[in-house]
Amino acid sequence: MRPAQAASAPDPSAVRLPGPWTHQDVHANGLRFHTVEPVASAADHGRELVLLLHGFAEFWWAWRHQLAPLAQAGLRPVALDLRGYGDSDKPPRGYDATTLASDVAGLIRSLGHRSAVLVGHAEGGLISWATAAMHPEQVRGIAVVSAPHPVEVRRAMLTDLEQIAAALPSLLGHQIPRLPERALRQDDGEGAARLLRERSGPSWRRTADFAETERLVRMAVQIPKCAHLALEYQRWAFRSQFRPDGRRFLRQMRCPLPIPGLLLRGGHDPYVLQRPMQNSLRWLRVADSATIPEAGHYAHQENPSAVTEQVLAFLARQALAAR
Repeated sequence: MRPAQAASAPDPSAVRLPGPWTHQDVHANGLRFHTVEPVASAADHGRELVLLLHGFAEFWWAWRHQLAPLAQAGLRPVALDLRGYGDSDKPPRGYDATTLASDVAGLIRSLGHRSAVLVGHAEGGLISWATAAMHPEQVRGIAVVSAPHPVEVRRAMLTDLEQIAAALPSLLGHQIPRLPERALRQDDGEGAARLLRERSGPSWRRTADFAETERLVRMAVQIPKCAHLALEYQRWAFRSQFRPDGRRFLRQMRCPLPIPGLLLRGGHDPYVLQRPMQNSLRWLRVADSATIPEAGHYAHQENPSAVTEQVLAFLARQALAAR
């Protein structure tokens, strides 16, 4: 990065946006994580913990709409900036699923809980699947948005021509050194904004909420190291398929999970298609699924009330909201 660019880059603390929530630093797995939770639930650690995990090129803000309703339902929702994002620590390594699952397991303990329900979008969903498989005693259930089971992702990327066409060009493009980072950051974060526009449904794109989200995504991807480290998630996901660590990970993921799960997908998602989501139901003891109307890849932001209702109903059906 040239000196002029570095001087104008946002400070990581820029993601500590004001609102009816509190910002905290929580240490886990050797790192500091920036977490956000409603004021109403922050002081009551007797509530069931719900960790909210964001997706690619985003930050905790992606779950802003769910924080208050989950707290009002008697839960303790905590959104966070994943490793390498926002105002969390940004080490050069550790963007493999095993380490990311250990981050989440450590966060559950550091937040004062023995277990949690995980709610994740895209890469946050992958981390939810991985944590449930590798730390089963700490995960009571998962709800994922546009995040198929890792085994089904691999299967779809090998055999499903529609899913290959939808996702492979972007995934391959992110493997090139340096250029994808530049594409995400340049022109005031236009690359990240373009992904948001291309993968969302038409209804949300016409709203003030979308305009504000696009502005913040542009800002967050320009935080030093964020673009590179966001891409490291995708580079591991692709490159590990040809290495022993990726094969070990998939072996660990081939055991059905003894927990309930909820699988959600926006009806207009052009990036994650229906078939791999539907096939993912087989990996859960009890599984529910739903299609979110008027939404693309970012259903929890595009139609937040529908996603929140689905999550709360799932928690109630499975008695996961009990104190």
